[in-house]
Amino acid sequence: MEDLVKLGQEFVEAMRSGRGIEHVDEVYAENAESVEAVVPPGRSVRIAKGRGAIKAKREDWTATHDIHKLEADGPYVHPPHRFGVRFEVEVTQKATGRKMTLREIAVYTVENNKIVREEFFMLPK
Repeated sequence: MEDLVKLGQEFVEAMRSGRGIEHVDEVYAENAESVEAVVPPGRSVRIAKGRGAIKAKREDWTATHDIHKLEADGPYVHPPHRFGVRFEVEVTQKATGRKMTLREIAVYTVENNKIVREEFFMLPK
């Protein structure tokens, strides 16, 4: 369990400090999957497959949004191989100027000390 807690703490700290993109290479397995709650605007699929696709998804998101605040709370561990993080993010969509507060829970599955799957749960309006 110590490895799970450590990985979760490092993950949360990377998100809080704005290192979420470069941290992908360190903590995600090559074949990891990222599953959104719904198909995001501007995309045609809910699931990004592979570390490169996950990194590209994050790069696209940060390129199209101004992030004013990002809170990451956790990790909430579920031994032996999962942890959760609660996110609250205040952003402005660059294309529209629309300001939003996004709240979601993410559950991360870990194998061999690497994240192999992340699943996002959204707060309905």
